[in-house]
Amino acid sequence: MITSMDFERLLSSTGPYSGEILRTSDKKHPHKLAWIQCVGSRQVLEGGHSYCSAVCCTYAQKHVILTKDHDAEAECTIFHNDIRSYGKDFERFYERTANLSGVRFIRSYTSIVREDPVTKNVTIRYSTTEDGVKEEEFDMVVLSIGLSPPAGAKEMADKFGIELSEHDFCKLNPANPMETNRRGIFVSGAFQGLLDIPESVFSASGAGSQVGELLDRRRGNLSVERVYPEERDVSQEEPRIGVFVCHCGANISRVVSVPATVEYAKTLPNVVHAQEQLFSCATNSAKEITDITKEKGLNRVVVAACSPRTLEPLFRDTVREAGINQYYYEMANIREHDSWVHSKEKEEATKKAWDIIRMSVARACKLEPLQEFDLPVNKAALVVGGGIAGMVCSLSIASQGHEVYLIEKDTALGGIARKISHTLEGMDVQAYLSELIAKIYKHPLIHVYTGAAITEATGYIGNFVTTVKSNRGVTEIKHGAAVIAIGAELSTPNEYLYGEDERVMTHLELDEEINKGSEKVTNAESVVMIQCVGCRNEDRNYCSRICCSESIKNALKLKEINPEMDIYILFRDIRTYGLKEDFYREAASKNIRFIRYEPEDPPVVEPGESDEGKSVLKVTVTDPVLVNKIELDADILALAAAVVPSEATKEVAGLFKVVLSLDGFFKEAHVKLRPVEFGTDGVYLCGAAHYPKFIQETINQAYGAAGRVLTLLSRDIVVASGSVCQVNESKCMGCGVCASVCTYGALALRDTRLGKKTEVNPVLCKGCGLCNSKCPTGAISLKHFTDEEIMSEIDALADDVLM
Repeated sequence: MITSMDFERLLSSTGPYSGEILRTSDKKHPHKLAWIQCVGSRQVLEGGHSYCSAVCCTYAQKHVILTKDHDAEAECTIFHNDIRSYGKDFERFYERTANLSGVRFIRSYTSIVREDPVTKNVTIRYSTTEDGVKEEEFDMVVLSIGLSPPAGAKEMADKFGIELSEHDFCKLNPANPMETNRRGIFVSGAFQGLLDIPESVFSASGAGSQVGELLDRRRGNLSVERVYPEERDVSQEEPRIGVFVCHCGANISRVVSVPATVEYAKTLPNVVHAQEQLFSCATNSAKEITDITKEKGLNRVVVAACSPRTLEPLFRDTVREAGINQYYYEMANIREHDSWVHSKEKEEATKKAWDIIRMSVARACKLEPLQEFDLPVNKAALVVGGGIAGMVCSLSIASQGHEVYLIEKDTALGGIARKISHTLEGMDVQAYLSELIAKIYKHPLIHVYTGAAITEATGYIGNFVTTVKSNRGVTEIKHGAAVIAIGAELSTPNEYLYGEDERVMTHLELDEEINKGSEKVTNAESVVMIQCVGCRNEDRNYCSRICCSESIKNALKLKEINPEMDIYILFRDIRTYGLKEDFYREAASKNIRFIRYEPEDPPVVEPGESDEGKSVLKVTVTDPVLVNKIELDADILALAAAVVPSEATKEVAGLFKVVLSLDGFFKEAHVKLRPVEFGTDGVYLCGAAHYPKFIQETINQAYGAAGRVLTLLSRDIVVASGSVCQVNESKCMGCGVCASVCTYGALALRDTRLGKKTEVNPVLCKGCGLCNSKCPTGAISLKHFTDEEIMSEIDALADDVLM
């Protein structure tokens, strides 16, 4: 029996068994494993915490997937109460895990019965409504332990003079969750109160942005320009290639024989040095590559490691430090393309690694030096969307000396927040909103356009031009960065008599009725709420995140109005993650009844009469404890309607050439590393347009987006890539097919003395190669991916196949 953190170490390539899952007692591979959730969380017992630790459900699922990667025959069981897959794409991750062969999710409280002194196996006792009490033996049991504040939190808080919450996390300002009670001291990450990685990343960026607001006048005073060595011209030299093969901890080395691969690389033409590294991306390893390149006179470098998607800039920089043109670097992906997909075929995977490296070496021989060029940066920003996210982001950018153009389609600022009275924690949303709007209109650097529509958006990072049509007329705005913060909407339910009976409403409409003090609410004797209406299904395979807490907020408000009111919440999983768990417990203590239903047996609603002859809504649901149908009389039925992307999402995505997720929300460049950026440089995102979130989370991300925008606007220039397309006009016949497939608008036809020819805007070109592959005459070539370079790889692969 081990903790989840111990299991993380077992999975780690630098762990006690180099990434192998072994029992510490006998060094055997466990084949039947169990995870017990909520250990130390969601508990009011001594030594436990009443809050939900927010991350445990998802990391347990990750553990299961990695365990199945190690042993496809492993039997994995997760014992849980609620599965809280509330984050972006978390629901799909949950379903992916649940659909794996040999994986069970059992909803049950459990207890450890005993450990067998001989086999060291552990017996667990648990109960389910279907089978009653059972006992089952497992080879290994993992306890999903929760998070707690740092041990020295109180001491640190005293030293800095900041206040802590009742759980000893930092006490937050609801209107600014990164601000402490002491001016100039900010907080980010899990010390705010249980955050996962993406939220920690953008809260850190947001805290940085707020620091920038205070220190803006001192910006750049301590900066030092980085100077690279003079670039050595090696274009006329014979290729001298160095190959560095990465273990990636054990991600690669537990499948691919790295030593054998290094020896193979040494036999390849033009390779004068080959070696292995534990982590090529580590600082010391990168320096080693630089030093060896200088020492051995290398003029090409091949790193056999992971995907170039995240680490290529690092290795290019490493080559530059050695005085070599950065485009003489080549990456051989032997992780995603090999070890991860062939984990059970070690011998074949090693041979494939040889093939990939041989192809990369062949391509490296054909590489040419390319030059990048500088672009000036316009210091203004455009923010699309005037809700809380857009306004907070605008204020943070403007407070650091940059003009902001805030575009809102409605006639008033505020977005969907205009319909919300209070948060679950008690924050007065309307008071906050009024203050925020006043700050926007008072700020001299913020220009607000309401009732506005964007008709055109062109340009590139640092130099965008956006055309806006508003009550001011048509305005052409020049700006260096753009932030998309257009929010989200509530779906309109098409079930449970919504739209047919006025007693059926969404939870947002119920919030408005409560705030108005309507007789419909004050006279109600019974209220039923149904969760997950329109989401967590085939059409919308995601959790709307806010609904459980919104329903509990409304239920608690109703209990304040009438403590005798009967309130029922029909749910699948209650997802009051983090510190919101305390409100769930409060609701249960006030006799608000929670009844779980399964998606294959949803509630049934029909009009009817109570036993006293009163007109009511009859809600029929299967009670999992009674294992029987029960009938509830409701004066009001509140539906937790799904949060869906804004109607304008597709149009805005097309204008700014950004990507949408499978669920229709905006898709960030990288879920963990770049959670507020798009793949399109210079365009950022925040708020519910990214994914449904609470107001505090929206504020966090809005500041985070502002922080990333400032990293661009604080510069005078940006550098454009040298890997762009070029046109051979003698071959171009002006058909325009290339321009039709370019999603970045980098190609256009122009008139020449030889007729229409395609022209490439190198600033807009992303080097994707679509035009290259589409051109019927071969007039377009892509620098750094020329036909000669690609064919050399194919020939290198074919050489081995034909041998």
